[in-house]
Amino acid sequence: MLTRRGASLSQIVGTSVWLGAAVLLAAAVAPAAFAVLPSRSLAGDLVGRVLPVIFWSGMLLFASVMILAAWTDARSKYKPRVLAAAVGGTACMIAQFVVDGMIARVRARARGPIDALPAADPLRVAFGQLHLFSVVLLGLAMLAAAAVLALALRGERRPPTP
Repeated sequence: MLTRRGASLSQIVGTSVWLGAAVLLAAAVAPAAFAVLPSRSLAGDLVGRVLPVIFWSGMLLFASVMILAAWTDARSKYKPRVLAAAVGGTACMIAQFVVDGMIARVRARARGPIDALPAADPLRVAFGQLHLFSVVLLGLAMLAAAAVLALALRGERRPPTP
């Protein structure tokens, strides 16, 4: 049987791992891909293959945090970990199920590299806006993960209640 302490520890470890992976992607992998690969299109393809792993694992992580936090914070009237996890999970879902599909449709309509389109082309503008939205959603999920982590760590420092 999973104890409250074990549930809290699993939230801390799981959230730390996911947050570390998301930061690694955003701060190292994506910039390196765009700096090293011969075209922005190839770099975008690489990052586009990694992002679903981040978003799917984020959905799984945040769902498990919501379940565990609801159980471990049962006495609390306001469940901030559940709220933070709901925000993070929702951000991952929107990014994966809505924005990713819209980006794929824009790329298909462009019939070639987005960078080859003129700067004012509606497809290039739409792609830029969708890319920005995807970045914002990942950032929001990362902030939610940081909040979950902080709340779980704070909960571990409190003395156990009888």
